[in-house]
Amino acid sequence: MVTRQTCSNLLWTSPKPNNNNCRMPENFSLKETKPNIGGGRVSGGREKLTSSFDLVEVTHFLFVRVVKARDLACSNATVGGGVCHTFVEIKIGNYKGSTKYLEMNKRNPEWNQVFAFTKDRIQSLSVEITVREKEFVNDEFIGKIAIDMSDIPTRVPPDSPLAPQWYKLEAEANSSVGELMMILWFGTQADQVFIDAWHSDVASVSGDSITNTRSKVYLSPRLWYLRVNIIEAQDLVVPGDKNRNPEVYVKAALGNVKLRTRVSADKSLNPRWNEDLMFVAVEPFYDHLVLTVVDKNNEEISLGRCMVHLSEAYIRWLPEPVGAKWYNLEGGGDVVEELKFASKLNMRISLDGGYHVFDESIDCSSDYRATFKGLWPPAIGVLELGIIGASVLVPMKSRDGRETTDAYCVAKYGPKWVRTRTVVNSFSPKWNEQYTWEVYDPYTVLIIGIFDNCHLNGEKGPNPKDPSIGKLRIRLSTLSTNRVYTYSYPLIALQPSGVKKMGEIQLALRFTSPSYTSLLAAYARPLFPKMHYIHPLSVYQLDSLRQQAIGILCSRLSSAEPPLRTEVTGFMLDAGYQLWSPRKAKANTERLMDAVHVITEAWKWFDTIKKWNNPAANVLVIVLYLVVVFYPSLVLPTLLIYCFLIGIWQYRKRPRDPTHVNIKLSLADSTNADEWDEEFDTFPSSKQGEVLRMRYDRLRSMAGKVMVMVGDLATQGERLTALWSWQDPVASAIFLALCVMAAVVFCSGLVPPRCILVMVGMFVMRPPSFGIGIPCAPQNVFGRLPTKTDCML
Repeated sequence: MVTRQTCSNLLWTSPKPNNNNCRMPENFSLKETKPNIGGGRVSGGREKLTSSFDLVEVTHFLFVRVVKARDLACSNATVGGGVCHTFVEIKIGNYKGSTKYLEMNKRNPEWNQVFAFTKDRIQSLSVEITVREKEFVNDEFIGKIAIDMSDIPTRVPPDSPLAPQWYKLEAEANSSVGELMMILWFGTQADQVFIDAWHSDVASVSGDSITNTRSKVYLSPRLWYLRVNIIEAQDLVVPGDKNRNPEVYVKAALGNVKLRTRVSADKSLNPRWNEDLMFVAVEPFYDHLVLTVVDKNNEEISLGRCMVHLSEAYIRWLPEPVGAKWYNLEGGGDVVEELKFASKLNMRISLDGGYHVFDESIDCSSDYRATFKGLWPPAIGVLELGIIGASVLVPMKSRDGRETTDAYCVAKYGPKWVRTRTVVNSFSPKWNEQYTWEVYDPYTVLIIGIFDNCHLNGEKGPNPKDPSIGKLRIRLSTLSTNRVYTYSYPLIALQPSGVKKMGEIQLALRFTSPSYTSLLAAYARPLFPKMHYIHPLSVYQLDSLRQQAIGILCSRLSSAEPPLRTEVTGFMLDAGYQLWSPRKAKANTERLMDAVHVITEAWKWFDTIKKWNNPAANVLVIVLYLVVVFYPSLVLPTLLIYCFLIGIWQYRKRPRDPTHVNIKLSLADSTNADEWDEEFDTFPSSKQGEVLRMRYDRLRSMAGKVMVMVGDLATQGERLTALWSWQDPVASAIFLALCVMAAVVFCSGLVPPRCILVMVGMFVMRPPSFGIGIPCAPQNVFGRLPTKTDCML
C-alpha cells in the first residue's frame, strides 16, 4: 500500500525553501473583532436588530444641499446680456467644496447638489456658504450666508427629507444680491443622499474624477446560452467549376465571437453537419447572428450568407428540442433577393434558458439559477454584509512625492455587484457601508475585493488601471444562520517575490434564514438546473462559454457610470486561464492525499492487526468479525451508530470561524523563488536558454513519475481483466475452475457461506508464525497474470 507520505515523496521533490519565505513576520490568521456596530449591541452573537444599518459603525455627517438661487446680482449677466458663470462654495474650517459652474445668461441657476462633511473632523463653529461668479483671474464675490452649527437640525431615517428654505445672501454693501435655496442637517450614512453626495474625504479630487469616487450598485445583464444547431444545406451554388463537389463548413459570428463547424463529410451540394455551436447572448438583444457557408478550397468566396436577429430565436427552457427551420442564403450581399430557387440552410436556433450561464468558477460560484426566471427556486434567506473598513494597507502608488493608497471595495454575489466609495490618501480607510442580497442556495460564495483607484487627479499614463490589493471568498454554507460574524480578514496576494500580506479588511456578516425547512429543502435540490444533467455541456464548452460571458460582463460594466473597470471585473471573476504551477500541483496532490487519508490509516491499522503486535486487540477484532459474520443484520446499524458517535465527538472540534485563505494549504510558505518565477511567467514563456531548459527538465521528471504511477494502476486493472481473457490459458483455467467449484459448494449447501467467510478471515488474520510475510496462493496467481506492458514500446 502506498501511504500518503510515500506518494507525496514519489511525486514531488521537496524544494529548498526561500530564505525570505522561511521568515514569516506577517500574521496571516483570521482575527475576531468587536466593532461598535448596532449601537454596541452586536458582538458576534445571535442578536436580531431591526435597523437596516446595524452591521456597520454609525458615522455622522453634516449634509448641505444646495438647490438653486434667484435674483442674483451677476455683473456679466447685467452688462450686455453676457453669460453668468455662478457657483456656490461651502467652507467648514479647512474643508472646502464647490458646486459645478453653470454657464447661463439668467440669474436663477439650479445646482441641486449635496455635500457631506464628516462630523468628527469638523473643527469650526459655523458654516460659510458663498455664491461667486467665475472669472479668469479672481472669482467675483456675490454674497454669502453664515450658519452656526448649533442651529443645524438632526434628521434620523425613516423621517422624511427636510424641506429646503430660502436664505438671503449678505453682501459687503448691505444691498440685495439675491437668495439661495438650501438645507443643512446632521445625519448618518443611512441617509438617502449619502451615495450621490460629494464627500469631504475626496476634497483633493476635482472635476469629473469625483464621479469615480462614489459608491454604486451594479446589476449584471441577463445572459443566455444561444444554441445554433446547423443541420444541413441545400442547393448550394459553387462558383467556377459546376461539377466540382465542395468541402463545405459553416462560420457563425455573434458580436466579436466567431465559431465554425467541421467540414461536412458529404462532399456534395447538399452537405450535412448536425453540429451545435454555442454562444453567449446578452439582453437586450441588439446583435445579429451571421452565418456564412464557406468552401474549404476557396475560402475567400462564400457560398451563401444569412443574418438572424436574436429576437427571432425560440426561447427554450424545457429539454425538448425546438423545431428546425429553413433559412435562405444570400449570395454574399446584404440585400435579400427574392429567388425562386435559392440556397438554403436548415437550422435550429434557440435561446436555452434552462441553463445557468457561468461567469465564475463552477466550484466558487455565487449563483446557480437558470437564466429563465420561471425556473428559479424560492429564496431561502438574506445575506447582509457590512464593509466596515481596512487597516495597514500597503502603499500602491506615489503622488506629489509621497506614497499613498486610494482604496475602494467591490463585492459580488449573484448578479448584484456593489462598489464602496473611494477613501483618498488613507492606509486605514473607513467605509461603513452595508448591503444585502437574496440567497437561493447555501453552497454559493460571496466574493470581496479591494482595489486602488488610479483614476483620480495626478495619475500618470494614458490608460491607468486599478491594481488589486487583495480578494477573499466566503462560502455561505460554512456560516451559522442568524449569527453576526465580525472578523478582520487578511488580504493576501501572490507576487513574483512570494506571498505578501497587503493589509486587513474588517467585515460584519450575517446570513438570515427565516425558515429552516426551506434551508433543508435547498440541500435536497439539484445544484445545477435540470438542463445541465439532461443535456450536459462538455468541459471545453463550459470553459469557452465562460470566457465569452466574462468578456460581455467586462464590456457592459465598464460602460457604466462610474465604470466598474475591466481589470476589476476580470480579477473578481478569475478571468485568467489556469496555467501550470508547480506550487498548485503539489498543493492539489497534498489535498488528494488528505482526502484518502482515512483509507491509508485504515490499511495501516489492518496491517498492524495482521502482524499481531497487540494480541489482545487481535482477539477483539476476531470476535467482532465473527459477530458480523453470524449476525449480518447488525452490520449496517452498527456502522450508522458509529458514524453518529464520530460526528458527535467531532462537534466540539467544529470550526468557530469562517473559512479564509490558508497559505499553508496553498504551500505559499514553502515555495522557492524559482517556482514563484515560473508561476508568474507569461504564456508563451518569456524565458530562454538555461532557465527554460531547467524548468522543462523538471516538468519532465515530475510527469515521468506520474506516468509510472498511472502505468502501475493500469497494470493492476489489466491483470484483473486477464482472469477471463485467456491470455494466460493456465491462469484463466484455474480461475474458471475455482468459480465453478465455489458455485457448486454454495449451491449444494455442503459448506455454509458463513463458514467460508470465517475461514477467509482467519486465514488473513493468522499469526505471524504461520507465514504472514509470504504471499498466499491467490496473490501468487494474480501477480503472474499477463498485462499489456509486454506490448508497449
